[in-house]
Amino acid sequence: MAAPLALVLVAAVTVRALLFRSSLADFISERVEVVSPLNAWKRVVEGLSLLDLGVSPYSGAVFHETPLIIYLFHFLIDYAELVFMVKKQKLLLELDQYASDVAELIRTPMEMRYIPLKVALFYLLNPYTVLSCVAKSTCAINNTIIAFFILTTVKGSAFLSAIFLALATYQSLYPITLFVPGLLYLLQRQYLPVKLQSKAFWVFAGQYTVMYVGSLVVIICLSFFLLSSWDFIPSVYGFILSVPDLTPNIGLFWYFFAEMFEHFSLFFVCVFQINVFFYTIPLAVKLKDHPMFFMFIQIAVISIFKSYPTVGDVALYLAFLPVWSHLYRFLRNIFFLSCVMIVCSLLFPVLWHLWIYAGSANSNFYYAITLTFNVGQVQKESIYLVPEGRGPSTPGRHQLTPYAPGTWPASAYWDLNSKRPKPFHWID
Repeated sequence: MAAPLALVLVAAVTVRALLFRSSLADFISERVEVVSPLNAWKRVVEGLSLLDLGVSPYSGAVFHETPLIIYLFHFLIDYAELVFMVKKQKLLLELDQYASDVAELIRTPMEMRYIPLKVALFYLLNPYTVLSCVAKSTCAINNTIIAFFILTTVKGSAFLSAIFLALATYQSLYPITLFVPGLLYLLQRQYLPVKLQSKAFWVFAGQYTVMYVGSLVVIICLSFFLLSSWDFIPSVYGFILSVPDLTPNIGLFWYFFAEMFEHFSLFFVCVFQINVFFYTIPLAVKLKDHPMFFMFIQIAVISIFKSYPTVGDVALYLAFLPVWSHLYRFLRNIFFLSCVMIVCSLLFPVLWHLWIYAGSANSNFYYAITLTFNVGQVQKESIYLVPEGRGPSTPGRHQLTPYAPGTWPASAYWDLNSKRPKPFHWID
């Protein structure tokens, strides 16, 4: 296992190092699919220049990163390429003690063993990730923080989970929606029922909330002490929520607000932003027994509906697809939807060239392929949601569960460390 993983790491670093030194690096760093006004490296350099001159980096309308990021790169500017190339992910899954009627669904120990390697392959060698790294997009840092949040949550460390979730929220705001799946998973780790009448539920939820909010307050106060100003709040979070920069990207916001009358913009900004936060409620109800899958879907929702998405955001949730490989046989149109995303990715620079340079197309062409790309993402997540979201109480023609009918234990949850039976099912 160590040898293949080391080979993947070497290949990933080699590809990035070669692209960093090639003439393609400048071209990639300008691509609107790879960088956004929030995470473009040129804007970080501009902020660093202002900071060196003793001017607040938020005094203009260029820099929109958080204070901790600019101070991080202030000390690491000479090693920026290494900062973007060094990434680490770890995922450990165990599976045993299942009924005989789910033999076709159960992965062998060898298959389980190679899931972390597949996750590493899907992330480190994903072209989206490579492009983001070569462009020095700070999206890589956001993904790293979210990955550490998932890791600490899986390990059952509520304190570290709250800290990394606070860091992710501080960095890009939208990860606040991961609070609910993180809490649900930690509750299952503690074997606490998700019941509003349960005192233990409220005690643990309160403790986790206090740790999360306290960590977030400390980080924000630290940013204030570094800058001696609150200017970063409207420049970072106000910028994310109000969407004033309508530079084209792979998101859904820019075209609508470029074509919209100004007096309607506030209403529709609220409508568009609600999407990311509102879907947390029905997903929590539907997937409360599957918090890790809930987290995966929520990360995908963020990457689709955030105001300034890039391909680096897409790469994060795509990396977790091998974890749900047991669902592949039940997915419909997965090949077609994968082809849609690939073809759209190839057409992005073509239509951009036709629009901006050749003048033979317009913004409608580029937004059409953007819309197709996002519809493909939504459909892809939907086909995963249908089989995984069905619970043991769902009536159907087939009962494929790890336990015989009528013997489903109420306290059986996903647990990565203990040897207790865990539910692993799909019901038609």
